[in-house]
Amino acid sequence: MVTSPSVFQGARNAAPCSQENRRPARVPTAVAVPGAPGGPATFVGGMTGPNIATRVGAAFARRRPASPPPDAPPEDAQPEDTPPDAPNPADPRPATEPSATEPPAAAPSASSGGPSVAPAPDTALAPDTAPDPDATPAPGTTPAPSATTGAGPRRPPLARALAGLRRHWLAAALLAAGLVLRALAVAAYHPALIYVDTLKYLYGASPGSEPFGYTVALKIVLAVGDLGAVAVLQHLLGLAMAVTVYVVLLRRGVPRWAAALTTAPVLLDAYQVQMEQTIMPDVLFEAIVVAGLAVLLWRPVVTVPFATAGGLVLAASATVMQLGVILVAPALIYVLAVGGGWRRVLSGSVALVLAFGVLILGYCGASYARDGHFWLARHQTLTGRLMAAADCATLQVPPAAKRLCPTPAQQALGPDWLEHSGQSPLFTPSLPRNVKRGLINDLTTAVLGQQELRVLGSIARDSVRLFALTREETAGVTPLGRWQFQAGYPAYPPWVNVCAAGSYSPQNCMLAQQAVQKRVAPVSDLLVRPGGPIVVGVQRQAFGAFHASTLRPGYGGPAQVDLPLAKFLRAYQLDGGYTPGPLLVLCTLAGLAGSLVLLRRRLPARTRLLGLACLLFTGTAIFVLFAPDVYQYSWRYELPAVITLVPAGVLGAATLLSLRGAGRPSHGAPATAEQPPPE
Repeated sequence: MVTSPSVFQGARNAAPCSQENRRPARVPTAVAVPGAPGGPATFVGGMTGPNIATRVGAAFARRRPASPPPDAPPEDAQPEDTPPDAPNPADPRPATEPSATEPPAAAPSASSGGPSVAPAPDTALAPDTAPDPDATPAPGTTPAPSATTGAGPRRPPLARALAGLRRHWLAAALLAAGLVLRALAVAAYHPALIYVDTLKYLYGASPGSEPFGYTVALKIVLAVGDLGAVAVLQHLLGLAMAVTVYVVLLRRGVPRWAAALTTAPVLLDAYQVQMEQTIMPDVLFEAIVVAGLAVLLWRPVVTVPFATAGGLVLAASATVMQLGVILVAPALIYVLAVGGGWRRVLSGSVALVLAFGVLILGYCGASYARDGHFWLARHQTLTGRLMAAADCATLQVPPAAKRLCPTPAQQALGPDWLEHSGQSPLFTPSLPRNVKRGLINDLTTAVLGQQELRVLGSIARDSVRLFALTREETAGVTPLGRWQFQAGYPAYPPWVNVCAAGSYSPQNCMLAQQAVQKRVAPVSDLLVRPGGPIVVGVQRQAFGAFHASTLRPGYGGPAQVDLPLAKFLRAYQLDGGYTPGPLLVLCTLAGLAGSLVLLRRRLPARTRLLGLACLLFTGTAIFVLFAPDVYQYSWRYELPAVITLVPAGVLGAATLLSLRGAGRPSHGAPATAEQPPPE
């Protein structure tokens, strides 16, 4: 009878499990095959000795490196720099005899219940096949240099750049299209587009009404350039926002094609491009918000340094537009949702809030030293919103206050007109300022106490205008034409006037333009001019006298318009060159659904990473887009949707798809979804 020695060797090396569960060892018997003298022995279990040897040999081969080439040194020879206690790869004992104190680690399987690992962006997008590092090179060939050792020749920069373009071709194509649109806008309007509020930052009109962060940025740029340089820098910020959103989504595991399409609204939306061409703080505000979100999302966990940096960046947005002061809320919610143990949550939250608060308080201190007010800017009131929603016929107020209540025709002009126009009944000049202020307070208090449902309904109606199928002029809303390209240079008399070329008087030009505006554009205040010297009318205080002057020569000179390019940009914008409302509806629903996924207790790591990013973008969109609607609605305040709501929708869809994919069984075993342990 022939017996394989490996069987008895395995029996001697078998470790006993326990005294209670010990099984009696059963040694298989071997039976010689008749008629095959000296042939292989067949065991009762149905396996021949060579088969056992083959499987044992395969096990050794899996634990040993691949065979070296013929010219390699012997296996038992170790390199000179090998430590004395390093194991000899030729010795099979470490591979076959596990330590008695450390059990061998089980090989992971696709159906194991361990936590899922979020793939790197490249692997999540399109997994590339890589050569096996353990593969044996063919005889007579030179092994390829290892990427980890840095050996071998490096590709030239141009080749690497071309490879990157091929890999990210869709994002590169969209970026090129966005660059072309911005180049056309710069060429169409010189030196840049000037709006009514631009005078606050260039000439200090209505002091205290806005933070002075954008004013400081303008002074830095205008020290070396003109308004055209400011517009170019704002266009570059628009492109940079698209690249940043693209990179952040890739790092979170979004496919390359989906991440590229996410940048299409910020790159191709004509309203975004028009705002970048206008001297207004909105683009700088958007860029700071994107930078703050990128800092918080750059790593899977929010460490104290990243929480501090994110808080400082988001707080900087409040020095540009006062709306940024509410961004601490979604950022704090995100840090709490990331988790990772109470110590990490507490330290990250405290670092974020302290950094945010220190910068805000520091700015307020600088404001107090500058103009005697400890604030970001003058607080905007609800007077316009309340008066536009009031039913003056049923409102119970003193007769003197009721005389200030607007008529339905005046209410149709909207909250902005009621609060800021000198023709509003709220600012009749026949009453002393203190008396008028008391009567307005009586009106607003009565509306809040007696007609609060009308106010809430008015806010709700304005909040859903963002999702409209088309963008059209609407009664009661700030005129949409202010944020559209015009077939000429837009003027807003008496604040911004474009005079005829030649000899002119700034004061006479302003008065003449104002007379035309009252006749042809009493509501929109918008006149379209062919070009010429720009005259600005500056008010040092609300409803004060206008002081006319020609735009400073250092700001860029007279207005010039390339009419064919301007007409092309206007046609592109009016014929669908904007982010459609139904798409924003889908993004809102997907963002909310992706955020709610985090309420599940057990999630794959990749799903959790996507859901957390979705939560931050969705929360930021809710606060930034809907908070201004409490005061008044303007399409200008809906522009941040392209940098917050669209990424939130893409991340929400990716979260739901990853959760669905993780729930599918793999290799016949049920898949599990576990939350990754705190790092």
